[in-house]
Amino acid sequence: MKKLLLASAAGALLAGAASAEEIKLGVILGFTGPIESLTPSMADGAELAMKEVSDSGKLLGGSTVASVRADSTCVDAAAASAAAERLITSEGVKGIMGADCSGVTGAILNNVAVANGVVMVSPSATSPGLSHTNNEDNGLFFRTAPSDARQGVVMTEVLMEEGIKEVAVTYTNNDYGKGLADSFQAAFEAAGGSVTINAAHEDGKADYSAEVGALASAGGDRLVVAGYVDQGGSGIVRAAIDSGAFDTFHFPDGMISDKLQENFGDEIEGSTGQHPGTDSPGAAKFSELVGGAFDATSPFTPESYDAAALILLAMQAAGSSDPAAYKEKIMDVANAPGEQIFPGELGKALDILAGGGEIDYVGATAVELIGSGESAGNYRQIVIDGGKIATAKYR
Repeated sequence: MKKLLLASAAGALLAGAASAEEIKLGVILGFTGPIESLTPSMADGAELAMKEVSDSGKLLGGSTVASVRADSTCVDAAAASAAAERLITSEGVKGIMGADCSGVTGAILNNVAVANGVVMVSPSATSPGLSHTNNEDNGLFFRTAPSDARQGVVMTEVLMEEGIKEVAVTYTNNDYGKGLADSFQAAFEAAGGSVTINAAHEDGKADYSAEVGALASAGGDRLVVAGYVDQGGSGIVRAAIDSGAFDTFHFPDGMISDKLQENFGDEIEGSTGQHPGTDSPGAAKFSELVGGAFDATSPFTPESYDAAALILLAMQAAGSSDPAAYKEKIMDVANAPGEQIFPGELGKALDILAGGGEIDYVGATAVELIGSGESAGNYRQIVIDGGKIATAKYR
């Protein structure tokens, strides 16, 4: 439910009174580490929204937006927190698009963002532990990817429809992996399925034969790999294939990128998976806007465009780049009522907001924020067909 906005005249006066500035936004993602094959297009997606807004000349009296990148590493909480501290104290960013992996996102939020009063909008941190009910964030944290509490249910639906009733589960030993594995097991067993083993694996190992041996001993019709495609997840899959322990797999979001098909091709034929995604009109408009400059369908790339756009539109709605002011407007611009806004229409949205009007930002991923600011959730279901990642359907 939107809060009442300022009257049109007052809103126009507020926006018009803003002094033009260069607004810096942090883009903190794991440019090195276990999802490094995903993050370049994620950053490109966020920076496309920033460029669109800058080029329009309509943000806060003609302000421009500059991206400042930092490496979260995805796995090193201390390094991620230090990187975020630099963005805020040295670079003076007014908001953070990120972080990416759940553990480092929580560390940045709790150690840096809350202390400095800086808004974070993550396109990919999916741990249920980051939900507002589980985390005191002072209204500073939002995410455009759905919680893994939802992904666990979607995984269950996919596998049940495939006729898979018994699975082994391996997960990367961190907040993301454990949260997803636990959510999935609860949903799968509630639907009548059986999890034969739910075991952690560590990233960075050269040999996963012992882990795969335990998984094989437990058995199952399919191996669920809740890991990272650029790290131990792929190591587990390689060991499972080479030993003949499993020949089909189910892949959650951290495993799905071009790297998966490059690594395994038709060796994982018939395997399934899902990642946040939608076939909404906004997804097509986003692909048109990108125009081949980068992979518009790569996991969390559309969500990154939307995360940056929400920050900037909220600033316009608040008439200020101060996070203390614009954090109150993110839910307003994200949800109905208001004129629907799609990729490529950020200038139009800025005009409406400057005039005191209302928008309903749909964006590239059919944005709908629930609770205290997380995505309601849409998913792209994939299958490995002919050695390639293909869309099976959307949920």
